[in-house]
Amino acid sequence: MRVMKYLYNLQSLSMKSLKLICCILLCMSVFNVSNAQKIFFITADRLFDGTEMHSKWGVLTDGPKIIKVGPKDQIDIPSNATVINYGDATITPGLIEGHSHLLLYPYNITDWDTQVLKETDSYRTARATVHAKNTLLAGFTTARDLGTEGAGYSDVAIKRAINEGIIIGPRLMVAGRAIVSTGSYGPKGYDHDQEIMLGAEPADGNDLIRVVRDQIGKGADFIKIYADYRWGVNGEDRPSFTLDELKLINEVTRSSGRVMVCHAKSKEAIRRAVLAGAETIEHGDFIDVELGKLMKEHNVTYIPTVAAVDVISQYRGWKKGVMDPPANVLNKRKSFKEAIASGVSIGMGGDVGVYPHGENVLEMELMVEYGMQPFDVLKAATSVNSRAFHLDDRLGFLKPGYISDVVVVAGDPSKNISAIRNVQFVMKEGVIYKQVK
Repeated sequence: MRVMKYLYNLQSLSMKSLKLICCILLCMSVFNVSNAQKIFFITADRLFDGTEMHSKWGVLTDGPKIIKVGPKDQIDIPSNATVINYGDATITPGLIEGHSHLLLYPYNITDWDTQVLKETDSYRTARATVHAKNTLLAGFTTARDLGTEGAGYSDVAIKRAINEGIIIGPRLMVAGRAIVSTGSYGPKGYDHDQEIMLGAEPADGNDLIRVVRDQIGKGADFIKIYADYRWGVNGEDRPSFTLDELKLINEVTRSSGRVMVCHAKSKEAIRRAVLAGAETIEHGDFIDVELGKLMKEHNVTYIPTVAAVDVISQYRGWKKGVMDPPANVLNKRKSFKEAIASGVSIGMGGDVGVYPHGENVLEMELMVEYGMQPFDVLKAATSVNSRAFHLDDRLGFLKPGYISDVVVVAGDPSKNISAIRNVQFVMKEGVIYKQVK
């Protein structure tokens, strides 16, 4: 009897398993049918190709590549193509976030010290997978991450997980730990008898050679340097590396085929970073016309991060629209206008993580509020960033042969940049991740 009961249970289990397998296969079949169609023809009232705005154009994609771009009535549509038509909307290249921290989230939820010192890397990485998803669904198909702020090389792992299709998110360029000078970076203010983990890796002098090489070996796509920090006598931003140290970092970095990028707010730190060979200046809170011209002369792109100053000021009590702007906001507005006047190339990067991932467009809105034309801001988040990050042979434009990163937003962002908030469609490498009809 016991044997008969066992055989009956086994048979029952097998039937259940068979039903489960059939269900899984059916789901897989449905998934494969919906994704078997790799050719798409996407149209809207407007198409921004990275340089110019066109009326009644469309883009034809075949898998991960763009095949044709042009007037929609002049493109031969293959019989097996899926046609996706939006009306009062704009097709753009996939947007490029120039300065993000996927391992951080807004400081008004949890302060920076707590995130760095008390939250485990695994917890922070789990949160970051959601941040990556939110970024992609907001239309940003590529992002440059400027350091994990105490989470080691978790950004390298997230990049790999995205590339392998384990999680969804933008294609990433990552900095790993970033480099600071000894004694300059935080967290600070703790008992010196205990070892406090820092938000970046300290190094000085000739040891910079070893640290740069080690970071490259562990997966950094570029080397991010804090050329200054708040370590002046009165807590002001002061240069933290000598010009020779920055040149040394750049020499080692360049020999690997990578580039050096610099956090630099003070005038002297910006000057040193530019002369040492930095490719981008992050923040640049005290940039002026003269420094902007120096950057332009050396083909350096300015990533302004105006949103970071704006939201941190609000976290500290500024009621925007009710109270007069604090000194740091007024200074940022002034410096941003001077950067525009200098003619320096201005990219888009908001230090997102300080504010919510998926709200990347806030930086673009503030760039307009601070004096930049919407059309130029749209270029900053596409073609300007693609050139600054050496991606312009494949991304940042809608051109035949380029990667099929395509975004559609309702309205016209060249006139109202907030249209970027209303994302209707997101395609990355020919795969549709969002489609609103």
